[in-house]
Formats: sequence, C-alpha cells, structure tokens
Amino acid sequence: MKTICTALTTLGSCAAARWYLDRSSRRETSYLGGRVRLGALWNPGAAFGLPVPPKALPLASAAALGVLWTQRGRSPVGAGLILGGGLSNLQERVRQGKVYDYVQFPQAPGGMKHYVFNLADFAILTGGILMALSEKKGRKPRRG
Repeated sequence: MKTICTALTTLGSCAAARWYLDRSSRRETSYLGGRVRLGALWNPGAAFGLPVPPKALPLASAAALGVLWTQRGRSPVGAGLILGGGLSNLQERVRQGKVYDYVQFPQAPGGMKHYVFNLADFAILTGGILMALSEKKGRKPRRG
C-alpha cells in the first residue's frame, strides 16, 4: 500500500508542479543566487536528451514496471517514487510526445549545467537511491 500511495502522491505532485509552472506568468526565474533556474523546456528525448524510439516505449515501460513491482518489498517508498515519477514522464510522453522539464542548475560543474530536469526526474533519482540503499542494507557481510 505504501508503494501505491507514494506513487499516486508523486504523480499528483508532478502534475501540480507542471500545471503551476506552465501557467505561471514568470517563464524563467532564478533562485539561490542563480544556482537554480526554473524555466519551461519541452524535451523530446529521453534522459539527457537521448533519442526515444516510439515503438520501444510501451515495451520498455512495461518491462521496467514489472521489474520494479517485484522489488517493491525492499523499499516500498523508493519503488513508489520511481513508479510515480516514471508514470508522470510516460504520461507526458504519450500525450504530448515530449516531457516538460523546468529545473536547471546553471552553476553546476561540467556538463550538468546544460541539463534540465523535472520533479519526476528527482523522484526517480531519490527512489533509485532508496532502492540501492535498501539493497546494500539487506546484504549480510561476508566472513572470510
């Protein structure tokens, strides 16, 4: 139940953020001395601008969902964050053919300053970290 609730909360939060930012009169705003910038960008590619073959999307999404669902017991909240963020991005990609990104870190080191993210991306990243930490926690130390 935690996984479903977390996924629905994440999905709703992503939709609310997108709705607010898309309708905001301020199209681009900087925060924290220019370290964080909010501005609309429609991303037709996958993460980091990688191309997305349209026919592969449903199959890849179903496979990822199946794997994630089998592992939800390790970190229900982590799985819910990944599920909600993934469904948010998938929903946009299916409806719009692209994903609405809006958070950029212009002063980040290296190439990271050129990438733009959305709340769903942060949810997926946080969920992945929680899943990885739960995996590490679940392993017993070897005795040699």
